[in-house]
Amino acid sequence: MTTLIVQLPPRDPAVPSQEWQLPDLPFLLLDKQGRTQRAGRASLALLPRATRTVLILAARDLLMLAATVPPLKGPRLRQALPNVIEDHLIQDAQTCHIALDPAGPIDGKRVVAAIDRGWFRFICHAFRSAGHTSLRAVPVTRCLPQPGAVQHALDEVDSQTAAGAALPRVAADGGAGLSNAEAGDEAGVPAHLPIVAAILGDVVRTKPATLLGEPGELAGAFGPHWELALARGALGEGFAVPVDALEPTLAALAADAPVTLYRLTGVPGSELHASRDGNDAAPATHIEALPLTFETLAHNALAQDFDLCQFEFAPQLWNLSGATLARWRLPIALALASIVAAVIGVNVQWLMLARQCDAINTQMTELLLSAFPKTTVVLDPADQMTRQLDQLRLAVGEPAPDDFLSLADALARSLGPVPSNTIAQLDYRNRALEVTFKPSVVVDNGLTRRLARNGVAGEVDTSTGKWTIRSAR
Repeated sequence: MTTLIVQLPPRDPAVPSQEWQLPDLPFLLLDKQGRTQRAGRASLALLPRATRTVLILAARDLLMLAATVPPLKGPRLRQALPNVIEDHLIQDAQTCHIALDPAGPIDGKRVVAAIDRGWFRFICHAFRSAGHTSLRAVPVTRCLPQPGAVQHALDEVDSQTAAGAALPRVAADGGAGLSNAEAGDEAGVPAHLPIVAAILGDVVRTKPATLLGEPGELAGAFGPHWELALARGALGEGFAVPVDALEPTLAALAADAPVTLYRLTGVPGSELHASRDGNDAAPATHIEALPLTFETLAHNALAQDFDLCQFEFAPQLWNLSGATLARWRLPIALALASIVAAVIGVNVQWLMLARQCDAINTQMTELLLSAFPKTTVVLDPADQMTRQLDQLRLAVGEPAPDDFLSLADALARSLGPVPSNTIAQLDYRNRALEVTFKPSVVVDNGLTRRLARNGVAGEVDTSTGKWTIRSAR
């Protein structure tokens, strides 16, 4: 089972929904053992197909907060979630898709994530139309290293840097960011929790003019910005931060909480992408950051349980979209043609066998009437012929095969090594001969075969030792 992990850019709020387009997307393709098969950057139509696809959503597109969720399930929970978070939204809560973290509540609150429903529907529809039907979507802030792994990463950096090198950490000033700390409390997460921040690269514009190769004028007006993702405990947020304002922004957001800064590296096709956009030289900054490779980010996304594809965006067992029907049209047609051919073949074979049966019955009836012309009614030619032949044998003095004398004669010729004086009792009833041997007699296993050679069948009752002999004809 192969897995495709794709990082998505944030939605550009200045672009109307009619002009939404996705640029070339960085991806990582893993085999069923988790080994990297392929990495690169490609348009949506050229992304490699995989058994499942994991989308890493930009932090700027999501609002993640801790809220008290009523104990509901299914459609009722979906209807109640907009009322839970509407006070935290600028836009109408009904226009947002709201997903619930599967993790259990902490202090009676659960983590919910809200994203613009139109943008999320555009993403899901675009990928499923391109053949990526098994979709999962995870927040990029959940893919950042956890605080427990931060110290390990710092130790590795310390071992690789010279003595006295500055740690890639931004410490906040003691008197800064009081309002942000209060905002963190309102979101349901203590402000003193350690913050993990990551620079995910330059801001990617999704405006059609930009995608067609006109970045110069826009870059001059927009200025150099970085995509910044922050994770504080189970919550996360994202910003487009001017490069020269990165350090004061982190200091204001952190207050007195420790901050660990990462920078996303090893993004497939990042050099070519930057050169095409006219950003050959990254803006200089004196803030050091730990490296976070794209492969590590992708593997972290694969391990996440928080899937935003819930409710109406959840994977369906039977996805009857146009692309799915187009792919299954030929197999379904072949299956229906096979069923029709099988039904026709069975009926033709049945008609042939029915005609053969009628021909055989006609021949047997003609043979019966030619041998016994006095027969007036023919119901079962074979059985009637057998009875007529038995009557002829009796008329000439020949016993029938199931008469007492015929069965006794066959038994006498089949005894073989069994002495005849070992028979204790003979009974004849229902056209069968019942033979009881003396208790001390051991009947050999070849008696059944000898009886069959003489035209009779013998069965023994293991509980009583009594043999029942019938005509085999």
